[in-house]
Amino acid sequence: MTATRPEVSVREERPAPVLRRLLPGPPGGTGPGGSTLLRHLVLAVLAGTVVVLVTNQLEPYRNLQVARVCAFLCVTAGYTVLVGLNGQLSLGHGALMATGAYTVALVQQGLDERGVQGRWILPLSLLLAVAVAASAGLVIGLAAARLRGPYLAGVTLAVATLVPAITTIFTGVFNGEQGLRFPAETPPAFLGAYFQPERWLAWIALLAALLTMLLMANLVRSRFGRSLRAVRDDEVAARLAGIHVARNQVLAFVVSAGCAGLGGGVYAVLTATVAPGKFALDLSLFLLMAIVIGGLGSLAGAAWGAVLLVALQDLPSLVAETFSLPPGPAQRLEGNLALAVFGLVLIVVMLAAPGGLQGTARTLAARLRSRRRAPSR
Repeated sequence: MTATRPEVSVREERPAPVLRRLLPGPPGGTGPGGSTLLRHLVLAVLAGTVVVLVTNQLEPYRNLQVARVCAFLCVTAGYTVLVGLNGQLSLGHGALMATGAYTVALVQQGLDERGVQGRWILPLSLLLAVAVAASAGLVIGLAAARLRGPYLAGVTLAVATLVPAITTIFTGVFNGEQGLRFPAETPPAFLGAYFQPERWLAWIALLAALLTMLLMANLVRSRFGRSLRAVRDDEVAARLAGIHVARNQVLAFVVSAGCAGLGGGVYAVLTATVAPGKFALDLSLFLLMAIVIGGLGSLAGAAWGAVLLVALQDLPSLVAETFSLPPGPAQRLEGNLALAVFGLVLIVVMLAAPGGLQGTARTLAARLRSRRRAPSR
């Protein structure tokens, strides 16, 4: 009798989940839907066109609200990349906003005192705000790469309290609690003598927000974005896949800090003044709650969070005007109502919709699509 050899089944080896996310896509980010960069650019142009048309119909105060939403969107877009995409918790982004805002104020005030004028001053000051905030983010990121969990949150919390304290210590440079003032940004002459200044400020903030969203959207879809997600999901597996974990974490902090510096610089341009009271510790808490409520890890959720930030910050003044409150109670209401409402909204959203507002919107859209397909089936 001849012995029969058992059949050997060859099992197809599949890459691990982390490796699958790191496998490069088609060259240049192209796929069935076309170029990713081109698609994001078209969406940015369409969104910008819609917002510009809307600002033409709004009153000055509403245009300032649009400008504030765009300024906060610069911050929340970079913040959600750090927290949602890379998994690093930061409580110091309000201080990074202050870094960008004071950079813009110092540059514009210094040039104005020397009689230097020109349209190039605003782009220069905003670029310097991004550079200085990114440098601060590099320092924080180097420390964050060695810390985890509550230790990282403690370090960034210390930064959030340190920066406003510096402005009150070096009063000769930052003018203490009074802050700094610089010339307000005026519309160009070719727009006409009666062009609304608030609309021009809204356009400036809109351009900054669109550039930030365009860069962050492409970063999320890039190999670097996939590396950030791999580090967030499993650091050990990411190291085995050849990813430099510490370097990716530092770069995530640098990118997020640069976005916060841009948002802070734009926010300073809107009021032509900077003071430490505008960047208190509660601002950092508001920013964190905004991206969680909007939808952590989603750029659309960052947009929801920016809108919610402006809406809830304006809520105390709206309540005071509606009920004709005296100055004393109105001041106490302004300091506590926004934080209380924000906390309540956060609890409700986490219980009813753990994925945030964007996750809820995505779920509802999926249900509507499934209902539309059901009759055809």
